[in-house]
Amino acid sequence: MLTRKKGQWKLVVIAVLIVIGTMLGSAAAQKASVPKPQNKLAMGEDGVKQLLPLMNTDTKGMVSKQEFMKFMEAEFERLDKSKKGELNVTELTQSNLTATRFAGK
Repeated sequence: MLTRKKGQWKLVVIAVLIVIGTMLGSAAAQKASVPKPQNKLAMGEDGVKQLLPLMNTDTKGMVSKQEFMKFMEAEFERLDKSKKGELNVTELTQSNLTATRFAGK
């Protein structure tokens, strides 16, 4: 009788371990499927690199912070068609607007 109880306990322990292992595996799989947050500044770097030649108004090959900010302000004003001081991200990302060659000059 005593060995039968030991056998039952072993089965219970094995079942509990299986359940715990399954739960841990499931949690790990869920965590792995969650995308890691990305650095938004790094994501925009390629776009900014493409704009730098347009910002270089003095053609010295260098863009000052003042030139950079002047260009971005002019581009904001150009995109703000309603002149509300804010841009609608959804509208702009779905539109056919392109950067103006002479914006910021």
